[in-house]
Amino acid sequence: MAHAGEIARQSELRDIRSRWLLASPALFIIALASIGPLAVVFVYSFLTPGAYGDVIWEFSPDAWISVFLKRDIFDNTLSLADAHMSIFWRSLRLSFLTTLIALLLGFPTAYFIATRSARTREIWLFLITIPFWTNLLIRTFAIQELIRNEGIVNNLFIKFGLIGEPIQMMFTDFAILLGMAYVYFPLMVLPLYASMEKIDFRLVEAGYDLYAPRWRVLRHVIVPLTKPGIIAGSILVFIPTLGAYVTPRVLGGGRNLMMGNLIELQFGQGRNWPLGAALSMTLLAIVLVALMVYVRFAARTGGHNHG
Repeated sequence: MAHAGEIARQSELRDIRSRWLLASPALFIIALASIGPLAVVFVYSFLTPGAYGDVIWEFSPDAWISVFLKRDIFDNTLSLADAHMSIFWRSLRLSFLTTLIALLLGFPTAYFIATRSARTREIWLFLITIPFWTNLLIRTFAIQELIRNEGIVNNLFIKFGLIGEPIQMMFTDFAILLGMAYVYFPLMVLPLYASMEKIDFRLVEAGYDLYAPRWRVLRHVIVPLTKPGIIAGSILVFIPTLGAYVTPRVLGGGRNLMMGNLIELQFGQGRNWPLGAALSMTLLAIVLVALMVYVRFAARTGGHNHG
């Protein structure tokens, strides 16, 4: 018996080694394509900026210092980089608000779809995914046509006598928020629908049979059962909006920058590649923290559901 067990163990080890050997080319390509560029950006963040872009291969921590601090040109003292902090705060605030709006609108949308018949659900899901067929830039320009001074919304308001002159909505935080909520809305609905589809709606009916009001059924039955979808949808919306570039650039103009725009500015007009690299790594760190929070909540949710 011991001999047979040893043979089985050796066979299993050979099988594992064979699988790793077969997967090694793909793993190498994935590592080269993902870790490689990040390593380059990390190294660049500790170099000296060149006069016309690029880098000088001399070690310098100035880029990381400049992420959070600014140096006075007269006495060389350091103070908080107010402009960067303002952009960081705007990015976090707008990303959080976008996630919240997408959740508040996506939850009832996903619930509506999940409670339709099987054939009708496919039609509604098809309609939700239609925006993905169109390029992001085109969708952003569509929002611009709605809210610009001569756009549809202002023209309708003026026509019905609600306002006397156009409301300035373009190049504001409101415009960015509206655009990002529209663009990332499907990424919230789909995970929510995936969770709601698995709900045993007999539990909801049982809550009603016990004379629970609708808000209590929602709070104590539906929301706990859809918590994995809420977390997944929130992370799918929050992370891309943190690094969003196209929507803030088109709808926010040059005055309402977010982190993605600030990074592009350093690699472009600013010609400070080390600072752009340091800002990129800072954004990556924020995303990693968000993912760690997601994994922690997901694990806790899974443990509660299992219990």
